[in-house]
Amino acid sequence: MTEDELQQLLEKSLPAADRHDVFVEECQDQDVRLRFSLKAGETWTTARLLSLADTALRAAAGLGASLTHLSVTVLKAPLEADVIALSRVIRRDGQLAHAEAWLFSHAVVDPMLHATATLRG
Repeated sequence: MTEDELQQLLEKSLPAADRHDVFVEECQDQDVRLRFSLKAGETWTTARLLSLADTALRAAAGLGASLTHLSVTVLKAPLEADVIALSRVIRRDGQLAHAEAWLFSHAVVDPMLHATATLRG
């Protein structure tokens, strides 16, 4: 899938509240890099960060996939800046995909959140 194809799928399938001006920066095989932006006056809450992790995981595993297991480690508080999500499928086993996502504030230097998940597609 190309960046443009994934961008269109995300815009069609995500509820408006979960989009956060998502922009697909890179999409190669099962590795995906997304950028999310805040609207004026908003802050990154835990609920919003979990939504970003869910979007990133499903972007890598397939947007039709649903979470069956999720483990999240918050490493530090987010900055009031764009969030970059790097996600990838670690392993596929039939209809199951095991994936991980890293969320970063502003630049891919110091992660603020790590999530691992099993998704059923």
